[in-house]
Amino acid sequence: MPRLSAWTLPVLPLLVLSLAYLAQSYISPLGPAPHLGFGVRWYGLTFSTLVGHAQAFIMSPLHALSKAQPGSEVQVPLAQSHSQTKDSGVPVEAVSEAPSEVRVDTAADVDPRPKFKRRIVAVGDIHGDLFNAHRVLQMAHVVDEDGLWTGEVDVFVQTGDIIDRGDDTIALYEWLEELREQAHGVGGEMISLLGNHEWMNTIGDWRYVFPSEIETFDSISARQKAVTTGWLANIWASNYTTAARLPLHALLGPPNTDYPPPEDSQYVRANAGPLSHAAFSFVHGGLAPSYPNLQPFPSAINNISASLFHKLRSRDPQPPPHPPHAYPGLPVGTTREEARLYGSDGPLWYRGWAEESEAKVCAQVNQVLEKTGTRRMVMGHTPNLRSIVARCGGKVLIIDTGISHAYGGVLSALSVEYSLEPVSSGGWKEQEVVKALYADQDDELLVHTTRDLAENELL
Repeated sequence: MPRLSAWTLPVLPLLVLSLAYLAQSYISPLGPAPHLGFGVRWYGLTFSTLVGHAQAFIMSPLHALSKAQPGSEVQVPLAQSHSQTKDSGVPVEAVSEAPSEVRVDTAADVDPRPKFKRRIVAVGDIHGDLFNAHRVLQMAHVVDEDGLWTGEVDVFVQTGDIIDRGDDTIALYEWLEELREQAHGVGGEMISLLGNHEWMNTIGDWRYVFPSEIETFDSISARQKAVTTGWLANIWASNYTTAARLPLHALLGPPNTDYPPPEDSQYVRANAGPLSHAAFSFVHGGLAPSYPNLQPFPSAINNISASLFHKLRSRDPQPPPHPPHAYPGLPVGTTREEARLYGSDGPLWYRGWAEESEAKVCAQVNQVLEKTGTRRMVMGHTPNLRSIVARCGGKVLIIDTGISHAYGGVLSALSVEYSLEPVSSGGWKEQEVVKALYADQDDELLVHTTRDLAENELL
């Protein structure tokens, strides 16, 4: 029988422990990926900690060998595992992020837990201006100089009102659908919302349609078909919603995972833990405290929206547009919930978060965030031509800055950078950086929060 070399004896137990650790990660109720490597909590010692100590003991004789083999790169351990939150809603100096990998001496220091990052960019009302829309998306690194998806952003959100007040309707929607395909091709995501102006056009309210824009469709009848039963309405029905919930971490589910999730959902456990509200809501107008259909969010709103949109598209014949004809209103058979969706406190038209006093807004915002399973709400609709508006420490973010030439406002985008990374003691550090990006003025830091989580808090 051949003799085992001297270094084989410590390596075999290491292999067994590593395989056991991998198996444990698949047994975990959180699933193998992107789950964070916890488990076996009933022993009072996490399995990952046990493996780490065992590996350190076994690998210590190989310390000299590892020194002779430089080039091993691992994540930098970060500090502290106790729960603590630091939240600033005012601009502070940006903190340069430590490199995630450095050269180290031994494999015992390798942290097998993954670091998670997500970058989100959101843009408000575009209103028929392809040139300025391209400038904004290029400035935010969503697209390159040729208007192609860069891959530098994980999720791009547009909060509605692409149509009206400008002539570039056809070109804008065609470009955005091309971007959607490009994003999906490299693992990116686009979230598109219907604004009140998309709904107005389907209803037949053309008060903000320019005659020059109608000419790009060739005729009134061709345009009306496009926005009711034709190609543009088909895009709205397939790829657009009225509300969106975007989790910051994949543990909470993909975009538009409901809060609260159904009892049989694989995301129930994560959405009941310390990351439960690590998500943003997006609508065009706003989620009013008085609006009754906030749960489950966003499907309660989107189901009502889909039903009303179907009824509008099913009218036969379609009513002629207003003006010059009479305002057609909502279709026969519209339910009370559907009418409320399109009402003044519905998610398409509500302006309270932008127009009410700071005291009133900040007294009401937490109840809406709690119901929707979110930390912050993002909306367009009410333009501020000078800047993106952050209220209540960044819990309310209003991103319509009138980027269309019809308004002449500043060119802006909202940037969100989120990370959750392991620290050396076994806990986690969560960080969220929210900025207003501008094409022609200095960027502004709106929110910078960090939170330290003990490892067992995510079990």
